[in-house]
Amino acid sequence: MNAIISASELASELAGPRPPVLLDVRWQLSVAKAAGEPPFDGRAEYEAGHLPGAVYVDLDSELASAPGERGRHPLPDLGVFGAAMRRAGVSAGTPVIVYDGGQGWAAARAWWLLRWTGHPDVRVLDGGLPSWEGPLETSAPAPAEGDFEPVAGGAGLLDADGAAALARAGVLFDARAGERYRGEVEPIDRVGGHIPGAVSAPTNENVGADGRFLPAEELAERFKALGAADGSPVGVYCGSGVSGAHEVLALAVAGIDAALYVGSWSEWSSDPSRPVAVGADPQ
Repeated sequence: MNAIISASELASELAGPRPPVLLDVRWQLSVAKAAGEPPFDGRAEYEAGHLPGAVYVDLDSELASAPGERGRHPLPDLGVFGAAMRRAGVSAGTPVIVYDGGQGWAAARAWWLLRWTGHPDVRVLDGGLPSWEGPLETSAPAPAEGDFEPVAGGAGLLDADGAAALARAGVLFDARAGERYRGEVEPIDRVGGHIPGAVSAPTNENVGADGRFLPAEELAERFKALGAADGSPVGVYCGSGVSGAHEVLALAVAGIDAALYVGSWSEWSSDPSRPVAVGADPQ
């Protein structure tokens, strides 16, 4: 099953006999703002207009737990995550479509979590809300309670030691911007650089100017050129396990399974005992 869906395909499914559950996960990375500039408010954006029937899901409180030693966006408590999904109407036998404001990172985080916890049918709206040409609504729906019970997956998740080992034995992609990978700038974390052995693969190079994913064949060629070939195990990390989920999604579109290091650089760099590489060379 394809991991993404176009707006036209979504419109057809919504009009069909088995419409999917829609999750709105609009979010933006919280960084230092200019004086007086209000922070991004995903719920306010949702209330101003969302896809008909969509339920808002908060990334920071429902798709992650509180920041700490495990990074800025650690795995959520499964009880909290499951309750949020059931509130939104998610059931094990119901297809789910996730979208955000167009960047795709937050939607991919929800996609990854649902897949990792056992949901069999979840896709991301390619291009997010800007790709939708149909009507929007402002009223909040009240869907029937779902029955989805998340169960932590045994595969697809890396911890710090697993990420370090994969950088040596397989392929570990760093999905952050190249300048952060090289250690030239680091606007958020304690130190710049990358996990030794990781390969720079900025997630923004997986999409076109319209924010939609490149064709599967182009993505496959890109990842193959970066080392994801011959069945080698593949993993991804980013700053805090959000944009990295988008790269895992891009790899899925390309037909490549990949694991996610959720703690990512925010966890790795917080421990001074862990090695840090700088520059363009993976080592």
